[in-house]
Amino acid sequence: MTESIADRLRGLGLYGVLARLDEFESEPWLTRLLDIEEDERGRRSLERRIRRSKIGRFKLMTDFDWDWPKKIDRELVEDVLALGFVKDAANVILVGPNGVGKTTVAANIAYQALLQGHTVLRVTASEMLQDLAMQDTSVALQRRIKRYATPSILLVDEVGYLSYDCRHGDLFFEVVSRRHEKKPIVLTTNKPFAEWNDVFSNASCITAMVDRLVHRAEIVKIEGDSYRVKEAKERTAEHAERRKNKPGRKRRSKPSVVRGPRLRIPNSCGCHPPGSGGSRITCSTTDGLPISAPMPSPCSCCSQSPPTGTELRSTAELAWRRCSPSTSIASTVP
Repeated sequence: MTESIADRLRGLGLYGVLARLDEFESEPWLTRLLDIEEDERGRRSLERRIRRSKIGRFKLMTDFDWDWPKKIDRELVEDVLALGFVKDAANVILVGPNGVGKTTVAANIAYQALLQGHTVLRVTASEMLQDLAMQDTSVALQRRIKRYATPSILLVDEVGYLSYDCRHGDLFFEVVSRRHEKKPIVLTTNKPFAEWNDVFSNASCITAMVDRLVHRAEIVKIEGDSYRVKEAKERTAEHAERRKNKPGRKRRSKPSVVRGPRLRIPNSCGCHPPGSGGSRITCSTTDGLPISAPMPSPCSCCSQSPPTGTELRSTAELAWRRCSPSTSIASTVP
């Protein structure tokens, strides 16, 4: 027990306590203290490695739909997730069309490695090659290549989606050579190796690079349709169904116009001249029934002026009561 505690103290760097172990080894709190310290350091180490790995968000394999791909070797994938390839420094290459789950499987491999204490760096092929190509001196380039050669696992995603020149091909070859038989590469590509000459145009190192990648590698081939397209269609259908069944706001219908009786307002002389110029007097009853009548014009037979103001209101009210005596009105004269 003393040897085990000593090893734990040495692993935690608690050399002061280790030097005086004879005084503390019988203390009941020592083991509990070591447990707390190891748990906390393990948690902080995992958080730091996840942050530096740039692994990002991904779907766990527990949510992976194994029935969707038309072809996938599930036993091989589960074997790779057990990380046996790390000890052998073997590469893992996932080949398949867009949207079949290559990146999901690769990210889960990286995550399992992080949980077991390995260091991981996830990067797309475009990001890595552009980063290396931007180095303007050989010293800076070697320093940057070391960044990709150091992690226990290097995850290179999306090889084959873009085309590169021969310099980018040489830089990729340099990274692969640095890691060959030392540390594994997890790589995803939508192109078979026979088409890599189209990816790295005019690069003379393609054959040597592919040879090193597949020398000690687990190659996982996935065939099928895009799962992202499937999810997009399901989401669109779900939203359409939700909008269809959602109780929307009722559209306010315009109130139907109930027209009251057409009136002709007589002049004070009793004549009923036609309205002039389209001008009208508008009144409404207390229950909202509108009254509209032409505005009287000067009388042509007796030359009397038409009623205005209060007189006009009274005349309109009188005309209405003759038409509907039981209804009162509240009138507005423009």
